[in-house]
This record gives sequence, structure tokens and C-alpha cells, in this order.
Amino acid sequence: MKLFHLVVTVLLVFVLLSCGPTAEPKATDTEPVSDTIKPPANLLSGLHQRLYEAYDTFKEASITDRRFKHADVEPLLLALDTLFQVQSLGESVEGRPIYEVQIGSGETPVLLWSQMHGDEPTATMALLDIFNFFQASGDGFDELRELLRTELSLHFIPLLNPDGAEVYERRNALGVDLNRDALRLQSPESRILKAARERTQAVWGFNLHDQNRYYAAGKHPNTASVSFLAPAYNEAKDVDEGRGDAMQLIVLMNEMLQQYIPGKVGRYDDTFEPRAFGDNMQKWGTNTILIESGGLAGDREKQYLRKLHFVMILTALEAIASGAYEEAPQTAYETIPYNASADYHDLILREVEREYEGKVYITDIAFRLNEVSFNDNKSFYLRAHISDIGDLSTQYGYDEFDGEGYRLVSGRTYEQVLADYEALQQLDLGHLLRQGYTTFQLKQRPSRSLYYTKPVEVVSPGTQPANKVRLFGNPSLLLEKNGTYQYAVINGQLYEL
Repeated sequence: MKLFHLVVTVLLVFVLLSCGPTAEPKATDTEPVSDTIKPPANLLSGLHQRLYEAYDTFKEASITDRRFKHADVEPLLLALDTLFQVQSLGESVEGRPIYEVQIGSGETPVLLWSQMHGDEPTATMALLDIFNFFQASGDGFDELRELLRTELSLHFIPLLNPDGAEVYERRNALGVDLNRDALRLQSPESRILKAARERTQAVWGFNLHDQNRYYAAGKHPNTASVSFLAPAYNEAKDVDEGRGDAMQLIVLMNEMLQQYIPGKVGRYDDTFEPRAFGDNMQKWGTNTILIESGGLAGDREKQYLRKLHFVMILTALEAIASGAYEEAPQTAYETIPYNASADYHDLILREVEREYEGKVYITDIAFRLNEVSFNDNKSFYLRAHISDIGDLSTQYGYDEFDGEGYRLVSGRTYEQVLADYEALQQLDLGHLLRQGYTTFQLKQRPSRSLYYTKPVEVVSPGTQPANKVRLFGNPSLLLEKNGTYQYAVINGQLYEL
């Protein structure tokens, strides 16, 4: 049993109010979980391991979380040294320059584009780290740099949808999904990407995305932390030489990732999507690889997945330059488990007793945590909702609670109306929680960002809290056993009392 674990005591009320559950980093946390996930000892040799160990040398220190903007990236690109050619390919709908970074003079052109969806930034961070890698020298990687520069011509578009990134939204300023605009090319960003492919005649293409954190890697209790696809180029899903090459390279990347996130790699269904760029890139003759960054426990800001992308992309480029991918068995592509959608939640309460109209039912209850933007979309807080109810034995949670023998009780509202958040902090919250109080009336309600990690629900005076269990609701609940309240579930997070 895994828990969001926070000890609530009467004597340490201040600590209680200043701390939250520890299973996920807060919006301001930037520490990756790399120190807690290590590859097996027998893999201490090899390129990917050396890159993994040296990564901190190349990490772009100015980018520490996912909600960076065009104004954060542009100066980094314009400051790149003369090894690179940096040019604006045009402008977004709202007039922001879209840059290409080019390095290498080899005969094999490779096109890598990231963040065509504005809220999918993991690979963009990794590309900035890769630019730092190319600018370094004398560290044992010069032979790799020389190989990549002489065999490949690398064309990076690190931020294709800067307008979407500005508001941390998927679509561009027109409301268009750029990944469904490969045929009409109605958006300037789409035309820029298509023109880049035509100009470079890219043999290889890396289509770099993020997926939601609730995919599972097959029917297993593992998140799909990274997922791949060698997209189909027709309805029949035929495999020609180029698509087969993409499958072989994916096999190598999967083998590498298994050393660091074993069992947490998925594969997308290859149903042909005639409007998508990946499918059309494949159709236009570019060996295309879709890479999706998903969820990983303890890594909400995706700093560890950023590191893995850095390692994975560089080792993939080496495999292209050296031809090593040709030795990979194409059939192994089919053994990567499919993404299982909607199978993951942030918290599942297992087999709790729930009373409804005088009868007791045994049920599972799952919660998910949605990000709500504030501070000009630079920050977020988490707001929970019940994502499923019933027999969830085939579904999984980042955290799970064995609720056998526990009775679910709706939280009560504290009768006294308080002036503000400071007055709330003066209460003996631990004692009140153990009496069943989860909800507090404040005349002046603070921003939810101030208290979303705290075991309190804040409402305006006279407001009736929605503490009944219902799909998509966000009730404040208590778990009672042997006549005492032992846990609270507030804003989808579990606290031990």
C-alpha cells in the first residue's frame, strides 16, 4: 500500500499547515528524481550510460520547469555559438519568431520538431540541453560530436507553437491543433513545418510530444512514461523500408529506456490519421518517430524524463550516424505494449465502505488532479475530481490506499466563520480533523494556490460544501475505523491523522 503520507498532530499545527502530501513535487519544485532511479550495475559502460552520468554538465540551468515561454527560449537560441546556424523560419499567428537550429554537414538530414502543442514541453527542454552538449568539448564526447556533425545534418525546431506555449495550451492562437493541419496547412506554424521538411528533404524525423500522465504501459501497473509510434503512411498500415527503419530505431530506444524506467514504455496504435503530420511525414518519405513523454511518479515537472530524452535522442542520432539501428530486430517493435488509456489515476481508495440511503456498499473510488493555471500561466495549482467509482481492480493509481474495513464519511463544516486565512492557521487543525471537520468558512478567501496542498477545504460563509461522493465531484472525506477518523481525503490527496 502506497500513501500520500503526512502526519497530522495537535502539537505541530503550524507544520501541518505549511506542508502537503509528498508523493508529487509542488508546482515550484524542480528537483528531478534521477538520484532515486539507477540503471543496473552491469550497464555502467556504453554511450547511454556515460551520457546519463554526465547529463548535469549539459542541463540548461535557466529552464527549471515546464511553463517556460518563447521569451525564455529565444535568447538561448540567439546566443548559440558559431557551430550552429540559427534562423527564423517565419512567425506564429501572434507574430513570434519560430526558429530553426542547424548543425552538421552530413549527407543524412534529420528534422526534429518539438512543442507543436504548446503544453507539451519536455522535449524542448531536452533539445536545449543537447545544444549545450554540442557546444562543450574535451569531456570524452568529442568523437560522438564529430560523428554526428560529419554524418548528419541536424535541423531542430525547438518551439513550433510559441503562442500555445505562452498560455500553456495545446492549440495555437487560432484554436487549431497543428497536428491535424498537415493537409490544409491553414496555420503559419504548419506551413513552416511542411516547408522545413521540403527544404531539408529529411530522411529522419522526430515528432516530439507529451501525453497525459494517465496512460498505462499495457495492462500492467506501470505508467507509460515514454511512448513511441512509427506512424502508418496509409490505411493498410503497410511497412515499407522507411517505416521499417523507424521501427528498428524505436527498438533500440526502447532497449535503452528499459534500463532506467523498466516496464514504463508504451506504443501507440498505428491507425492512419490522414491529417496528422507524423503520418504524412512518413508518407512524404521521412522515416518518422513519434515520441511522447508521459507520467512518472515523483516527476510532475518532468525533469527526469527530460534527462532521459537527452540521453535517448543523442543515442538515437548515434545509431543513425553509425548505422547501428540496422541490427535491431524489427519484430521487437510489436512486443512494446500498447498505451492503455484511462487506466491510471492519482489516487485510488480500494474497497472502502460507503453508505448510501441506509445501505452499505463496498466500492473503489479514484481521483485525478487537474492543473489550474494562474500567475499569467506561469504557475499552477492542483484541483481534484473523482475520476471513477466502482470495481477498479483493472486500473491503477500513482498512490493507492487499502480501504478494507474503513468507512467513508463526508466531512463536516466548522460552524465558526473565520475572518481570513491567518485566522484559520491559528486553529488546532489536527484536533478538528479528528472531530470530522474538513471545511472552513472564511470571509476573505485566499487563492487556492495558497492552500491546495493543505488538509482543508475553504468556502465562503453559508456555502454548503459538495461533500457527497459523485463522479467528477471533489468531496472532502474522512476514513473511519474502530470509531475514530484515521485518514482524510481532501482535494484528492490522502492525509494520515
